Amino acid sequence: MHKAGFVNIVGKPNAGKSTLLNQLMGEKLAIVTQKAQTTRHRIFGIYNEDDLQIVFSDTPGVLDPKYGLQEKMMDFVKDSLQDADVFLFIVDVTDKAEPSEFLIDKLNKIPVPVLLLLNKVDQTNQEGLEKLVETWHERIPKAEILPISALNAFNTEIILPKIKSLLPESPAYYDKDQYTDKPERFFVNEAIREKILLNYEKEIPYSVEVVTEQFKEKEGIIFIDSIIYVERDTQKGIIIGHKGEAIKKVGTESRIDLEKFFSKKIHLNLFVKVKKDWRKNDRDLKNFGYR
Repeated sequence: MHKAGFVNIVGKPNAGKSTLLNQLMGEKLAIVTQKAQTTRHRIFGIYNEDDLQIVFSDTPGVLDPKYGLQEKMMDFVKDSLQDADVFLFIVDVTDKAEPSEFLIDKLNKIPVPVLLLLNKVDQTNQEGLEKLVETWHERIPKAEILPISALNAFNTEIILPKIKSLLPESPAYYDKDQYTDKPERFFVNEAIREKILLNYEKEIPYSVEVVTEQFKEKEGIIFIDSIIYVERDTQKGIIIGHKGEAIKKVGTESRIDLEKFFSKKIHLNLFVKVKKDWRKNDRDLKNFGYR
């Protein structure tokens, strides 16, 4: 008997969705930072066993969109709420803000199982955790609630068996040697964008999009040319930095991660270009893969 299905990971920004995906996959597929809105795209991670295939879907955090890019990110979230066999709803126990009523309403109406994962439980006490469990039982009565810490791999080992018990009998949807739906260039773009998120402050990381124009392998070396797009000339100067030191640091850190990811030597060239107000331009968003 072979089981297979789609398991969509949803939650607010910074709840730990991408950290959990990487933990369950045993490999870093999604970039992770402490900054909100790190994930912009919907990313499939394909987990395989002999008698099992789980197609995990990591999604951007649920937010109230303020401009075109965020609207496209929310479209990915809305798509994910229509096509799953199981939902993993991640809640950050340290988040004191009001929960997303949009997401709660959707999950209550969807006729598929919901595993509600109370994440970062290492940052609360037993009394606080018990109150949260009670509160969330009232909000989503059908959900099975599990306390976890995705970052510290606490209790995450019980998630895969739980999912397996809930999935239908089905042949695999993808080849068993495939672990994601994204092409190599996507992971290059994301690796570079992660380093920008980590190395720059304020609005700069959110004004950046990365496009890889060349990805060629020759004699065991992968040659990559990537463009970092920003919205204004002043941002271009900040990205490059004094005497090019800032962009050099991003390039070095990105290359190290990419060499681990591809297990090959990387030759990486970075360029910075201005594309004015691209986050609000439908044509630019479409060209960058935000349909």
